[in-house]
Amino acid sequence: MDKAPSTRQLKVAREIQKDMAEIIRSKGMAAFGGAMVTVSEVRVSPDLSIAKTYVSIFPSDKQESVMKLLEENNKALRGELGHKVGKQLRIVPEIVFYLDTSLDYAEHIDELLKK
Repeated sequence: MDKAPSTRQLKVAREIQKDMAEIIRSKGMAAFGGAMVTVSEVRVSPDLSIAKTYVSIFPSDKQESVMKLLEENNKALRGELGHKVGKQLRIVPEIVFYLDTSLDYAEHIDELLKK
């Protein structure tokens, strides 16, 4: 069983989530083919070297193309993140993007309940 994240991990994760959301928002929806991209959660490894970044993408039919764009621009996004958190962190964590499907799941449940 994983142990609970430390206070430092939680603080760093919150900061990265806020900054990454700002970076993605500043790019605009046009950069992601008209999709709305939201950073829903960030989990940081105990050594603060990896930031698992969960994004939800709307509409869901654009998920694949947006995830590809995020991966292709990972280095640039990490660089921008470095400028924002450089004062607080010695090492900017490696960003790993994951698709947050909880919205799709909730939508699916809604559809089932309407029947």
